Amino acid sequence: MVNLTIDGKQISVQENTTIMEAAAQNGIHIPKLCYLKDINEIAACRVCVVELEGKEKLITSCNNPAEDGMVIYTNSPKVRKHRKTTVELILSQHDCRCVTCARSGNCSLQKTANDLNILQIPYKQTLEHQKWNQSFPLIRDSAKCIKCMRCVQICEKVQGLGVWDVEGTGSRTTVNVSRLRSIEEADCALCGQCITHCPVGALRERDDTETVWDAIADPDKIVAVQVAPAVRAAWGEQLGLTRGEATIGKILDSLKKMGVDYAFDTTFSADLTIMEEGTEFIKRFTSGELKDLPMFTSCCPGWIRFIKTQYPGLVKYLSTAKSPQQMFGSVMKTYFAEQLKVAPERIYTVSVMPCVAKKAEREMELFYEEYAGHDVDAVITTRELVKMIRSAHINPKTLEDIPGDRPMQEGTGAGVIFGATGGVMEAALRSAYFLLKGKNPPADAFSKVRSQGFNQNNGVQEADFQIDDITVRTAVVSGLGNTRSLLDRILRGEVQYDFVEVMACPGGCVGGGGQPIHDGEERAFERGKNLYDLDQQAELRFSHENPDVRTMYERFFGNPNSHKAHMLLHTIHELL
Repeated sequence: MVNLTIDGKQISVQENTTIMEAAAQNGIHIPKLCYLKDINEIAACRVCVVELEGKEKLITSCNNPAEDGMVIYTNSPKVRKHRKTTVELILSQHDCRCVTCARSGNCSLQKTANDLNILQIPYKQTLEHQKWNQSFPLIRDSAKCIKCMRCVQICEKVQGLGVWDVEGTGSRTTVNVSRLRSIEEADCALCGQCITHCPVGALRERDDTETVWDAIADPDKIVAVQVAPAVRAAWGEQLGLTRGEATIGKILDSLKKMGVDYAFDTTFSADLTIMEEGTEFIKRFTSGELKDLPMFTSCCPGWIRFIKTQYPGLVKYLSTAKSPQQMFGSVMKTYFAEQLKVAPERIYTVSVMPCVAKKAEREMELFYEEYAGHDVDAVITTRELVKMIRSAHINPKTLEDIPGDRPMQEGTGAGVIFGATGGVMEAALRSAYFLLKGKNPPADAFSKVRSQGFNQNNGVQEADFQIDDITVRTAVVSGLGNTRSLLDRILRGEVQYDFVEVMACPGGCVGGGGQPIHDGEERAFERGKNLYDLDQQAELRFSHENPDVRTMYERFFGNPNSHKAHMLLHTIHELL
């Protein structure tokens, strides 16, 4: 233990604890802008400086360890003056039009400036403006960038892609797409982790809310919205709702209050995905096709973008099943259109997703009989959903639990856990067991694939399962840096699996790039536990028991992996 004094308070902390952590453990807040534990500890912003008794120069608290006998002042006149000047200089190179910023009210720079009572900027304001493709799903505003380096480090150290880098020198130092590339050339997976780790509004998703509002207002459009499983685990965080209050039924109610015609839960098509992907896996596994390399799941568009650009030789091992988002869109433009007896062109499909990559995935085209369009017409993130709720002046406390619309109303616990890393694998194994044995396993028989934490085993969860004389070797991984490491081990022959689930974002969709932002906090695994709790409480826990999915096969598709199912629910993975 180390004993020191912070702001007159004598404290003891473990050795190698930083001054910032020591202060935080004792209820003393030290502001910061660039710091991310274990990822970005470079003291670039210098907002976290403190005064050490006996030392003339201020020191940064984020990367200096607490030492025995230290006397620290976190808010002395000297510290306050230095901190205020530092933030004023940052603001002189920052677009301060907060009211038109996506992060207004949830911005670390804005809060720090307010706390320091900065009412004017005494320095000449010089803003940097770089051109950017405003139609790209990820938007960067260089005039808001504070050069904190978080995006550079999260993309390099966690996701292993190196999309961002530093360029220029001195006061002209800035962040841009690496190696003088455009963002379209940079093999960006659109995981959105740079967005959720940016402390300001320099990075955001392309806003598609006005497109959705226009569709709602169009009398010729029938607006049908689906809501992904992971959204229910996070949307209430921005609206002051508890976990118990923030139900999927209340999201559906909010959408109806906005004026949409039909609202559905994507757990329906998650169950549909399991029927298609599970059946496909059994066929490929029993035929011997997977004796050398495994089948990979295809639900995560960030992962799909990654494998197509980084490991194109493995693309043929992807499941051909579309993601639940695309399956639902396809079903709405065909099966649902037939139920309504309307032309598919009239149905405008919207997805509420925890993901930025879904905005790119929606570009996938749908061809069916005389109709050629898109499975999904617009995608909004969880954050955009909350913006729409606020824009419609809906009081979240007045929302009621309502069911989704027919005929795609039912969802199972297996579909709900799609939002957490390991959930797709567990749901698939539950139904694969049934397809092989003709009876259900215990619902939690495959819980070993559930992740124990992003930093455990490099984000990889391995498990072998014995079904009679068949052994199925599985692996689950989240985070693209972890994924690259696992794929390299597979290709070197160090490990061998039959079925591998990959999620681009740490913790899975619950930690997606479109989820609510809590600066410095990682909530993915907490949200994931919420989904597993919902699975435990679900009346139905096996995808093959979803009655609405069964009815759809009886009336429309025939059987999983039928010719019609392949036409509408599967895809050919073409390289980007």
